[in-house]
Amino acid sequence: ALFGIGYVMRPIGGILIGAFADRAGRKPAMLITIALMAIGMVMLAAAPGYATLGGWSQVIVIVGRLIQGLALGGEVGPSTAYLLEAAPGKHRGFVASWQIASQGCAALIAGLVASALTYAVGDDAMASWGWRVMFALGIGVVPVGLIIRSHLPETAGEHADPAAAESTLAVVRRLVRDHGRMLVLTFLIIAASTVSNAVGTNMPVYAQATLGLTETISTAVPIALGLASIVFPLLGGWLADRFGRRPVMIWPRALIVVLTVPAFAWLVRDPTGPAVYAVTFLLSALSSINAAAIIVAIPEALPRAVRSAGLSIVYAFSVSIFGGSTNYVVNKLIALSGDKLAPAYYLVAFSIVGTIAAVLIPETRGRDLEANAEAR
Repeated sequence: ALFGIGYVMRPIGGILIGAFADRAGRKPAMLITIALMAIGMVMLAAAPGYATLGGWSQVIVIVGRLIQGLALGGEVGPSTAYLLEAAPGKHRGFVASWQIASQGCAALIAGLVASALTYAVGDDAMASWGWRVMFALGIGVVPVGLIIRSHLPETAGEHADPAAAESTLAVVRRLVRDHGRMLVLTFLIIAASTVSNAVGTNMPVYAQATLGLTETISTAVPIALGLASIVFPLLGGWLADRFGRRPVMIWPRALIVVLTVPAFAWLVRDPTGPAVYAVTFLLSALSSINAAAIIVAIPEALPRAVRSAGLSIVYAFSVSIFGGSTNYVVNKLIALSGDKLAPAYYLVAFSIVGTIAAVLIPETRGRDLEANAEAR
């Protein structure tokens, strides 16, 4: 529940900060999100134990998670719009794919640090105080991020207007009215991608609770997840520039439909560390290639005046609904059915929907972003 509660605020962050980025510019919005994330991490790292404050310690942690969710919900739209608008026209897919690859870097570093820390201090110390070290390291990155972002040139140009009269509610209404079909299709595409990511992040739990592997093996699973999430988004971005956004959204997702059940069946028959790492890497690689095309196609299809808000809102709602629930749902399905392949069936169902939605979405490679700048 504590993990999931952070997702509650993501749609609100997507709406408020995404719309703010379209009015005031990408740069101030990105400074706000990193500052909010810093506040959330400080609250989590410094939260007193239950024995010290009782229920109030829980309140501090919950508020910290809500602030983090607000920041994350508002981060994707402005940062992706910035990369897209700053990139050369023929390389927008590759440049924007760094948005996904940077998340892979974070997952890899987190997996390496968590594994090393658990090995060094042991499970009991990790549960007692070691987890705070992870947040302390995150806080240490914040000053660097603030310095970098404060020196970035603004890409929203003359369209950035902090005093714009149009309200956030008006932006949302215009998005739904003028781009409703696009929003629905992208919601379904991102939902499939989100479920893929959530099944991947659930693999440590699946390895330990369902397959009976050790905590040492399960703790290292995010390393495989992170490795795939660094290299393959960049490959996906390059492919999207070369062959178009739609093919790169369609074919990797279709391969997930075909390969997921056999991969999990092999994993259940051979529940070893290498098998878990291989399946995690395979699914993460395909999903990462797919995600790179998604992250560029959606903002390309929207005019500049609603580009950040459109991506932020759709992404935040999809991730909030499915990112926060998938881990619970798949583990509940395993418990109710006794079928260890339940996560595979769940992922395949969403991937079928995501593939169909990708077939229906327009191709945006080569679209002139400046020609769309004045569109309403």
